[in-house]
Amino acid sequence: MRLQQLSLAACAVAALSALLPVSAEAETVLRVVKHSPVRLLDPIMTTAYTARDHGYMIYDTLLAMDANQQIKPQMLEGWTVSDDGLTYSFTLRDGLKWHDGTPVTAEDCIASIKRWGQRDGMGQKLMDFTKEMKATDAKSFTLALKEPYGLVLESLGKPSSNVPFMVPKKLAETPASEPMPEQIGSGPFKWVAAEFQPGLKVVYAKNADYVPRSEPASWAAGGKVVKVDRVEQIAMPDHMTTVNALLNDEIDYMENPPTDLIPLLEADSNIEMKIINKLGSQVMLRPNHLHPPFDNPKVRQAVAYALNQEDLMVGMMGDPRYYKLCTSMFICDTTFGTTAGSEGMMKGDIAKARAVLKESGYDGTKVVIMHPTDVATLSSHPPIIAQAMRQAGFNVELLAMDWQSVVSRRAKQDPVDQGGWNMFATTWVGADLINPVANLGINGRGKKGGWFGWYESAEMESLRDSFARETDPAKQKALAEQISKLAWKDVANIPLGQYFAVSAYRKNVLGVLEGPAPFFWNIEKKS
Repeated sequence: MRLQQLSLAACAVAALSALLPVSAEAETVLRVVKHSPVRLLDPIMTTAYTARDHGYMIYDTLLAMDANQQIKPQMLEGWTVSDDGLTYSFTLRDGLKWHDGTPVTAEDCIASIKRWGQRDGMGQKLMDFTKEMKATDAKSFTLALKEPYGLVLESLGKPSSNVPFMVPKKLAETPASEPMPEQIGSGPFKWVAAEFQPGLKVVYAKNADYVPRSEPASWAAGGKVVKVDRVEQIAMPDHMTTVNALLNDEIDYMENPPTDLIPLLEADSNIEMKIINKLGSQVMLRPNHLHPPFDNPKVRQAVAYALNQEDLMVGMMGDPRYYKLCTSMFICDTTFGTTAGSEGMMKGDIAKARAVLKESGYDGTKVVIMHPTDVATLSSHPPIIAQAMRQAGFNVELLAMDWQSVVSRRAKQDPVDQGGWNMFATTWVGADLINPVANLGINGRGKKGGWFGWYESAEMESLRDSFARETDPAKQKALAEQISKLAWKDVANIPLGQYFAVSAYRKNVLGVLEGPAPFFWNIEKKS
C-alpha cells in the first residue's frame, strides 16, 4: 500500500513541478514546504506561525533571544537602565535601512512597539507599566516606566508570536485590527510581491543591503547571514506528495513531516532529520468563553475530565520519542513548569465528566469544533476530542476546513449560528508559554485585548501583574503555581500534551539553525 501511495505521489509531484518556474541557473534557490500555506501576512494582527515566520524573513527586532534563552541586541547597538530602574535608553546600530532605502529611525521603532503592544500578551502588560516612550534623536529613544517592571528586555526580545518586529512608522500606524497594506521591513530577505500566490507560493529574495551582526547566529540572535539568493515556499496538496518531492529532490526542506512518514525519510541517506525546537511545543485546546455552552466553567471542566491526554498524543505522534504527557500550562521541565490544579483531569474519566456536566446544567447545546484537515500536527485531535466529549454527554459537530480558514474564523466573536465557533486546537512553541505573562492562553483580558476564546478574569490579571512586578525567583515560582491553579479551575484552556516536531531536509542543505521558529538565514545549499 505504501509503495502504491508513493507512486501516486510521484505522479502528483511531476505534475506540480511542471508548473514551477525555472529559476536562473546563477541563483541559489531554497525550496521549502511549510506546515501550512501562507495567506495572512501581518505578524502582529495574528499569532499564526505562518505570519510569524514571514515576519522573520523580512523584518528585524530590537532584541533577540539566543539558544541559551538570553536576550541579546539585534537592531540595537546597546541600551542602559537608570539607577531607579524606571528608564531604559535604547540606541540603534548603524546601517539600518528599510527595504525602500529609507533609514530606520527611533520614531519607527516607537510606533512599532505601540502597535505590537496592542495585540501581544507581553506587549500589553509592558504597555500597562509604560509611562511614555520618546525619541531623543534619530537613532535613540527612551522607555519610561510608571513603576519597576522586570520583563522589559524579555518582552522586546520575545522570540515567538507575537514577535515585536520593527516596521516603518507609516505602516506601524495601521490599526492593529487591520492588516498592514505593504510588506516593507529591514530584515535579511525582501518580499517579492509580484510572485505572491496566496495559499500557493511565497518568494523571498536576499536583501543585499542588509548588514548582519558580527556574532555567530544563535536562535533568533546573532548574525543573520543570508547564503542563498531566494527562498521559495511552495504549497503541496498532501503530506505524501511533499515527502516524495523531498525524496526526489523536487524540494529541499519539509518543515513538519507526520510521524508515520518519518521512516520513509529516515531510510534515505540523502535526507537529514532534525528536531529544531528542542524545547518542544504544546497542543492547546481553546474553548470560546463568550458563548454557550463554554461560558460556563463547569462545562469546560467536564471537557478536561473527559479527555485522555495519552490518547491524544498517541493519535498525533504515535512514536513516544516525539511526545511527552504534561498538564503544565507553562511547559514541563522549565522554570515555571507546574501541574498544580490539574489533578484528576486529562485522564479520560468519563464518569466524572458526566457528573460535572450534569451539575453544570448543560442543555444539549451543540458544540462546533473547528477541524483543520491539512496540518499534520492538528488534524488528529478533533475526532478524538469529539468522541470523548460525546461519551461524556456532549452534542458535538466537527467542522472540517483548512488551517488558514480556522485562523480567519477564530477571530470572530459572533455566535456559532452567525459564523462563530465553540472550540479549536492549536499548537504553541514552548517559548511562547514559559511564563504567565508570555502565555496568551491564560491572558484574562477577555474581549478587551484577550486572545481568541476571550477568557476574562480580573483575578488572573491581578496575579499576572504581581508576577510581572516580582523579582524574587522563589516568589515568582509560587505565583506561577497559584496562577496554574486558577487557570485549571477556570479551564482557561486545556493543554493536550507536548510534542517534538521533526524537520527534514536534503543533506546538501547546511547550517540549519535550532530555535522556536524555522530560520532561513545561515543556511547554505551546496550543488
